[in-house]
Amino acid sequence: MDVITFGETMVNFAPTAAGPIEMVPAFEKRIAGSETNVSIGLARLGHRVAWVSRLGDDGFGRFIYKTVRGEGVDVSAVIFDPEAPTGLYFKEYLGGGRTQVHYYRRGSAASRLRPEDVDLARFPQARFLFASGITPALSASCRETAERAVESAAARGVTVVFDPNMRRKLWREEEARPVLKRLAAASHLVLPGIDEGQILTGSTDPERIAEGLLQGRTQAVVVKLGPEGAYYRTADGDSGHVPGFKVEQVDEIGAGDAFAAGLMSGLLDGLPLPEAVRRACAMGALAVTGVGDYESLPYRRDLEAFMAGTAPAAR
Repeated sequence: MDVITFGETMVNFAPTAAGPIEMVPAFEKRIAGSETNVSIGLARLGHRVAWVSRLGDDGFGRFIYKTVRGEGVDVSAVIFDPEAPTGLYFKEYLGGGRTQVHYYRRGSAASRLRPEDVDLARFPQARFLFASGITPALSASCRETAERAVESAAARGVTVVFDPNMRRKLWREEEARPVLKRLAAASHLVLPGIDEGQILTGSTDPERIAEGLLQGRTQAVVVKLGPEGAYYRTADGDSGHVPGFKVEQVDEIGAGDAFAAGLMSGLLDGLPLPEAVRRACAMGALAVTGVGDYESLPYRRDLEAFMAGTAPAAR
């Protein structure tokens, strides 16, 4: 196993047309979740990845399970919870590539994750653990699960990659800040966006964000800059800006997850950090070229063609 991920995935109902949600006549059923987006992105690039979670023992849960398994992700540690439902959410396309989401996830099966559910001993060969700031926002038990998993992975010599992934619909900044700071300092590689960097460090400057997050166990910080690429800095003092790729944005959801998948893929392949960041930028760009959270994630051949400038998606 190369990578372990854990956290909630929901059934997403995506509108068939843009406009206010009350005016949309129909929705398409899909799956959506940060950790499964990352997992599928890695699996499509040929890496071995496992996803750990709880799903409701219902049709929505089985739909998620079969979809993720069908993408080549190991779902052997997923638990079906007979006492709680699978979470749902609805998208709203507002035009200009902007997307609004409406959650119906309170009391979901995934919000009942417990530390013992994420048993890293099941995957003794894992090289990376991916953790998201979404999971600790779901419940007290999820917060404990995230913190315990990060510590357990570090103790086993597994590299921890943490995306703060702030969700204001789930918790307030004042509540989130100390939790996200603890998780960042306990992780080896931290991937904030500018907004999350401001919450955690008080700055919107990528260099200051990186400097502020190089604490504790953290060996490198990569600040996501959207279409402008990313800025990286290591504990050894290496730093630089990697430019992004120009594409026509269709749906902004999932870009950060694709970025994380691309970065870990590059590191798993032995690329130096700047080259891994470039792969991450390419993955993030491709993720926004189509509708859906993970549907536009490329397979390795398509990613390589895009990065070489020979694929139709390149501009």
